[in-house]
Amino acid sequence: MRANKRKQPMIMLVDGHCHLCNGITKFVIKRDKAAKFQFASLQSQIGQQLLAEGGLPLHDLDTFVFICSGRYYTKSGAALRVFRQLNGLWPLLYPFIIVPAPFRNAVYDFIASNRYRWFGRSDSCLLPNASLRERFLDE
Repeated sequence: MRANKRKQPMIMLVDGHCHLCNGITKFVIKRDKAAKFQFASLQSQIGQQLLAEGGLPLHDLDTFVFICSGRYYTKSGAALRVFRQLNGLWPLLYPFIIVPAPFRNAVYDFIASNRYRWFGRSDSCLLPNASLRERFLDE
């Protein structure tokens, strides 16, 4: 008899004060029909705990983190792995994983370092509606 192995959730940790990051969270929710993803802000208590568990810097808000099957991915590697899990044509972007990480991350870092200037910043984190609240770990 096989053991019933519970599937671990896929978790995205994003800068909760960044309008771009909030937009990306909404983008993923809209394309995640199976509700596989859960979300938390990097600044939240659970976000900080997950960063510590993954051995990642606690105050680096210029990245987002994707946790899947207990593995931690950051920057462009995280983004490409998220695309691979979405509905529609988005998984077709995953082959860009063959581009060396330093090149992919240079583009990622440029966008991350300018995101507040280009997209704005909020003093509060995205507040999910009642139907989405269970997908947010901050609650």
